[in-house]
Amino acid sequence: MISYHNRTFVSIDNTANGEVSSKTTFRYKQEGNIISATYSGGEIVKGLLIGIVKEDGCLTFRYNHINRKNEIRGGECVSTPEILSNGRIRLFEKWKWLDAEQTEGTSIIEEV
Repeated sequence: MISYHNRTFVSIDNTANGEVSSKTTFRYKQEGNIISATYSGGEIVKGLLIGIVKEDGCLTFRYNHINRKNEIRGGECVSTPEILSNGRIRLFEKWKWLDAEQTEGTSIIEEV
């Protein structure tokens, strides 16, 4: 199982309906197979996520944040890892808003 504990990620790509950008930083923690993270930057004032690391290293989680418009947004995501040649992790994410919008998107975040 991949350990995400104390790893920091930034967004390198996102679909237009997402709010995460290259200015958003994610700080992960892990206890057993449970992951959590805080995130902020760009359009995100403060965000939290919680989920599970599967045996194959994939993540499944829910997220909620407050954006610069003072809106509470949230959704669900499945992230598939790629281990880069330098040992850093890149996550390919498929997500869906669970608020009034109900749209889906994809993004990529990478360990810094």
